[in-house]
Amino acid sequence: MSNKITACPPAEALDFSVLLSATRRGARLARLMTVAELSARGLPTESAALVVAELAANAALHGAVPGRSFRLRVSLHETALLRVEVTDARGERAPVAGPRRPPGADSEAGRGLVLVEALAERWGVRHGPGPAKPVGAHIAPAPRGQPPGPRPPPPRSPTAPTP
Repeated sequence: MSNKITACPPAEALDFSVLLSATRRGARLARLMTVAELSARGLPTESAALVVAELAANAALHGAVPGRSFRLRVSLHETALLRVEVTDARGERAPVAGPRRPPGADSEAGRGLVLVEALAERWGVRHGPGPAKPVGAHIAPAPRGQPPGPRPPPPRSPTAPTP
C-alpha cells in the first residue's frame, strides 16, 4: 500500500485518498486533510469534517490492528453528493447500519454514528476486499452560510392544511 496522497486538480472532480495511522493522530489528520481539500475548492466543510472525524475515530478505536493503517477517501463527482469512506482492517467488527437511538445523558460514548446518521444522506458498511471494512457516508454539501446538519423540510404550501 502506498502512503502517497492522490488528488485531482481543483478544476476536476474531487477524489483523494490517503493512508493514515490507526491512531488518534491519524484520525485528527483525516479531519484536517478533508477540511483543507474541501476549503481549497471553495466547498463547505462543517458536515464533512464531523463525519470524517467520527468515522476516522471509529477506525482508530475499533478497527485498529497493530501495524495496519486506515484509508481515507473523499470524492465528489457528478452526483453532487460528497462521498466519505474510511476503510480499516477489522472487517469482523462492523457497525450495523440503520436507525440509532441516542445514548443516555450520562453515557460517555455512543454518539458518533448517531451524528453520522444525522448529517449524512445515507451511510453504510461494505465488506471486503479481504479483511478490510469500508464505512462510507454520502453528504449533501450545505450552501455557504447554512449550518451543517439535516436539511429542513420543504416549505408548506399556503393552501396545505396544517396537521
